Amino acid sequence: MNTQLESGQAMPEFNLDAEASSRISSDDLKGHKAVIYFYPKDDTPGCTKEAIAFTQLKSAFEAADTRVVGISADPVHKHDKFIAKHDLDITLGSDPELDTLKAFGVWVQKAMYGRKYFGIERSTFLIDADGKVAKVWRKVRVAGHAEDVLKAAEALD
Repeated sequence: MNTQLESGQAMPEFNLDAEASSRISSDDLKGHKAVIYFYPKDDTPGCTKEAIAFTQLKSAFEAADTRVVGISADPVHKHDKFIAKHDLDITLGSDPELDTLKAFGVWVQKAMYGRKYFGIERSTFLIDADGKVAKVWRKVRVAGHAEDVLKAAEALD
């Protein structure tokens, strides 16, 4: 079942394969702030711009004690190619089973040209150091988004 995760709720637990044969889990983020952003597909224009924007701001997020994790349903080998092609420096988790996508409420019904289908709603969640959702951005527009998320992370105690 798909839930609509909101501010104040606990971050859902997850444990996913990530790039370069690594793993990323909710436990890895405990004690730190985290940005978890969900994106539809590796190496598409909007997703590429978003990943590059978060990569460019990585040191500022680190200075704000905030980890950045991107998650899509793409397999790890696609993440590895995406990272290499665009020189990305953020963690990318793979959720082909859709469990984490559904737990965060980002696996949604969409419509294009009159056709309905399920896919990932571009969304971002700012998680506080206690593992609670501090802020949610849904139906994200990429331009300026990473900067907005950074400001929110810096303002979060």
